[in-house]
Amino acid sequence: MPNDKNTTSESTAPHRIVIVGGGAGGLELATLLGGSLGKSQKAHITLVDLKLNHVWKPLLHEIAAGTMNINDEATNYYAHASKNHYEFVLAKLEQVYSKEQQIGLSPIINGKYASTNEETRLSYDTLILAVGSVSNDFGTSGVQGHCHYLDSLQQAEVFQQDLLHLYLDAQNKNADRTLTIGVIGAGATGVELSAELIQAKENFYKYGLNKIHPNNVKITLIEGAERILPALPAQMADHAQQQLTRMKIDVLSGKRVEKVDATHIYFNDGTSIQAELKVWAAGIKAPDVISQLEGFAKDRMGRLEVFATLQTKSDPNIFALGDCAHCQPRADEPVLGPRAQVASQQASFLAEAMKARIKGQSLPMFVFSDKGSLVSLSKHKAVGELLGQVNVQGFVAKSMYVSLYRLHQATIYGYTQAGLLTAKDFVTRKITPKIKLH
Repeated sequence: MPNDKNTTSESTAPHRIVIVGGGAGGLELATLLGGSLGKSQKAHITLVDLKLNHVWKPLLHEIAAGTMNINDEATNYYAHASKNHYEFVLAKLEQVYSKEQQIGLSPIINGKYASTNEETRLSYDTLILAVGSVSNDFGTSGVQGHCHYLDSLQQAEVFQQDLLHLYLDAQNKNADRTLTIGVIGAGATGVELSAELIQAKENFYKYGLNKIHPNNVKITLIEGAERILPALPAQMADHAQQQLTRMKIDVLSGKRVEKVDATHIYFNDGTSIQAELKVWAAGIKAPDVISQLEGFAKDRMGRLEVFATLQTKSDPNIFALGDCAHCQPRADEPVLGPRAQVASQQASFLAEAMKARIKGQSLPMFVFSDKGSLVSLSKHKAVGELLGQVNVQGFVAKSMYVSLYRLHQATIYGYTQAGLLTAKDFVTRKITPKIKLH
């Protein structure tokens, strides 16, 4: 296993660390490195992302349902960088030039003052790719044209606006009507979105958009495997199934989607269901920019294969973490799944590993510690399994679920500001509508 000792001992210039991707792992890593190596000027830290603001991805189902106002949760990269000793570059990764130790970037500037699309180069000594994952529709007919995805804030907001406008249209036409929603994929995202939509339909009715009665909103959750949450423990899935049944969500397991059109979802057994709004949450893959890179070892999902040091198997100067990395720390362990806690632990690991790398020391090996899994089921409910043996449900599980976000905030803001944000959120949610109506 390569374990190079790239150092800056022969040069007075600080080591250049470039992180591409400002998701949970990327932003936490930039914050940790900025507060240590950046602050001490032992390294120059640069974070590249194609968006101006960071949103914790596990919140997207709440944003899509309109039960969370994103204006209260987004973190502006420029403002955060100025306080945390790193540089932010607003750009899209186009190519990696490993021989030159450079990346090619295209600008993200729209409107009157848009610049040319000419590629610019950014040099690095260490490159860390943390670009996450995107939905994989497996080429299923009609999905791209008729389904929503929840890979980004923009996609979540588009779904929220479509949902809101259905209610507004019914209200303006004074039409009592039925609304059918199909969620394809019963992993954590699909289950959480389905549960949050139950809360949303009650809130719409409560706040005066009452021409679509909650009883006339039919939500169907579809899973190709034989049970929901197929990647999580069976007992946890059973508890979630029971809660979803109580919420009157129709759960269809063992149903593989063959095609989708404007009004229906069709299955390979010849059956179909009506669905006016449709969300695809049935699988993930690496973003195109990663899957299209040449000269890198990748898995069937397009993710970069990495050693236990998180160095890519093709270049010791390039690391990958989170959803875009195929990481199997030990041969007798499974490949790590696309989970927020994996990305967070890898960010903490790399924050220390970069110190060793700059000093010319051997890099440590990443070891994942599975803290368990939690799945939110709307406002006051969740299900989970901790440390592989402790099952939690209800308000206790929901409190633990919320605490994961608070820990993320503590990492990127510090504990004092995270505490203030918690207090602000508590007050804000007491005095504002519980559904986004704009």
